[in-house]
Amino acid sequence: MAIANTGVKIEDRPLDQVRQEAIDQLIVNYSHGIISVEAFERRLDIASDATHHQALIDVVADLSLLPDEQYTEQRQKSFSPSYQSGNDTSNDKIMCILSSNQHRGKWLVPAEVHVINVLGSVELDFSEAIFQHQHVVIKVNNWLSSLNILVPEQVSVVSNMFNVVGSSTHRPTSAADLQGPKIVIEGYSILGSLEVSVKRTMKEKLNAFASQCREMMGLNKIP
Repeated sequence: MAIANTGVKIEDRPLDQVRQEAIDQLIVNYSHGIISVEAFERRLDIASDATHHQALIDVVADLSLLPDEQYTEQRQKSFSPSYQSGNDTSNDKIMCILSSNQHRGKWLVPAEVHVINVLGSVELDFSEAIFQHQHVVIKVNNWLSSLNILVPEQVSVVSNMFNVVGSSTHRPTSAADLQGPKIVIEGYSILGSLEVSVKRTMKEKLNAFASQCREMMGLNKIP
């Protein structure tokens, strides 16, 4: 079944919007066992990398099922950023001296995080974090230390760091989700290192979500 073609012509619609519809059709048909895991992964690669509308139309042209309301709700729950208020203060201070400090799992992210890192190692993993604010500022004082920040693909990152005989590596700002959280890193690093990297790509998340949908239908990932 072709992608819905009501109203505006498909070729005049935003490419990313059509891409999302194609990927949703792939996941629904895979989760119902209509296509194999190999076919799903191959077609997902095509849809993810497509640069024109026709490739997206072709990749789902022979598929019969369309996403229903239950699928849409499940996808919204899995991919939309969720903001939660908690008992956390509006800022948090992480002090690491001659030691290591890790924030992982479902931790509440305040509006400001102050990191004082002296001869230490700090890791901030935002891949499962619960954001309380859409705009988060990380203020860094990094001396002879390493700071590693891991983010999911839908979180955008801007670095305004000042480095003195140090290194700073960060990925470009993401525009994948305008409603997603934005992290701004500011401060300085002296004889230290700062690295920002993606913990889990969108393609990996889509594969995991497709497997979850398939399991909900009582099917294993590998037929």
